[in-house]
Amino acid sequence: MKYLLNQIGISALSILLATATCNNTASESSTEEINSTEISAAEPMTSDPVVKPAEKRDTVEIKTSMGDITVVLFNETPQHRDNFLKHVTSHYYDGVLFHRVIANFMIQTGDPLSKDADPNNDGTGGPGYRVPAEFVPGLKHVKGSLAAARDNNPEMASSGSQFYICHVATPWLDGQYTIFGETIKGLDVVDKIAMVQVGMNDRPVKDVKIISTTHVNAAKAPATEKPASGKKSGK
Repeated sequence: MKYLLNQIGISALSILLATATCNNTASESSTEEINSTEISAAEPMTSDPVVKPAEKRDTVEIKTSMGDITVVLFNETPQHRDNFLKHVTSHYYDGVLFHRVIANFMIQTGDPLSKDADPNNDGTGGPGYRVPAEFVPGLKHVKGSLAAARDNNPEMASSGSQFYICHVATPWLDGQYTIFGETIKGLDVVDKIAMVQVGMNDRPVKDVKIISTTHVNAAKAPATEKPASGKKSGK
């Protein structure tokens, strides 16, 4: 079973068909094709971010083999935010590849099975659970959007670990996949990754990997109070 990014409202021109490669659990059995529309060169490549600067939001740095990407996580999707931060702080994503890359569409990663040399199992790995869908009308698939991949389960629940970053605006995905963040730095890196040469199942010919992820503005643990010099604690 493979995770997919369905497309709706597809233009009759320049339709690209590619096999979807996002999975969650080995027990799932259905598959679908992904339909991704080539974006016109005249379409703007940037969009105004939907984040609210005055509101405190968690940020994460994704260090890749092609440069660093910084994303902000949306408080409007707390289950996805917290699940992503759990993987970030546990180093779950370290060494994971961008296993599926489609220029003028999106770059996908988060599958621990992508670390091996077999492209056939890409998109079939994960932590063994789904995250309930969190669709927020005000959050749109703009260039740089961070969203959760999913299979075709009826609840539209997300993969427990796999995610994608939009290379361009993909409005036909709005309301179909949970958007839980947005790129605030490193859009040039997203561009570079999106344009690499790919082979079987849209996997880059030369590995593009996540080196590490860091919760940039994580709360610091309180300092342990030490006894004053020359004095002993307790009796």
